[in-house]
Amino acid sequence: MSILVITNRKGGAGKTTVSVNLAAEFAAKGQRVLLVDLDSQGHCAVGLGVKIEAGQATAHDIFTQPNMHILDAVQQTTIPNLSLLPANPAFQHHSSGHDEKCLARALSHESIALQFDLVIIDTPPSLDNLLLNALSAAHWVLVPYVPHPLSFEGVRQLVRLLFKVISKINRSLKILGFLLVMTANNIRQHKQITEQVTKQFGALRVLTGIRTDIKLAEAFAANKPVRFYAPKSRGAEDFAELAEMLSSLIKK
Repeated sequence: MSILVITNRKGGAGKTTVSVNLAAEFAAKGQRVLLVDLDSQGHCAVGLGVKIEAGQATAHDIFTQPNMHILDAVQQTTIPNLSLLPANPAFQHHSSGHDEKCLARALSHESIALQFDLVIIDTPPSLDNLLLNALSAAHWVLVPYVPHPLSFEGVRQLVRLLFKVISKINRSLKILGFLLVMTANNIRQHKQITEQVTKQFGALRVLTGIRTDIKLAEAFAANKPVRFYAPKSRGAEDFAELAEMLSSLIKK
């Protein structure tokens, strides 16, 4: 079982859009996928059309109920092979404590590896114990960013954190790549931001971007991944290509 965390220190960088649509693409390829939503906004449930009832067990219960089994909170989605561990919209981030390994221990249970091939973790943009738990549990990290200077600064801040985590907490963590979201090749600033990322982190780590497409936003409003809402759209094509590429990288 592989664990992939999707994160950026900057909000609005497309983390949830990437998480939901990549999870759907991997599931379509036959992989049994668990999408874990650590962002208390709970937008993964929105993107998958999953309704969270009051009092229902969530991903955030892992941090307040150490003996909780993850499978007790997992919800099946309408998409074959795709399950969701939803967020608690009322969760207060300071309640996550100081243990950086809560999530890693919960995901290490044998039943999780038997039931899932891939775990994708969507993270909050804040630097807190939730983000550290995600990075501590993961094998791979994918960093989406938008073509804006503040998003690039978020990437730089995150990379500094990643080096600390890799050296001190999780030596198995590897950077899968940097993914430009909402890109348009004819806009100068988009090219400039990508050039900056390439110069700082290397061309091999800069992935083919997700083009600007209103269908991605419409798909969320329709509570569906874009492959089901608009399968012939640019967004659907880009996420299908991205999943194909990442599949080969994760297997290496």
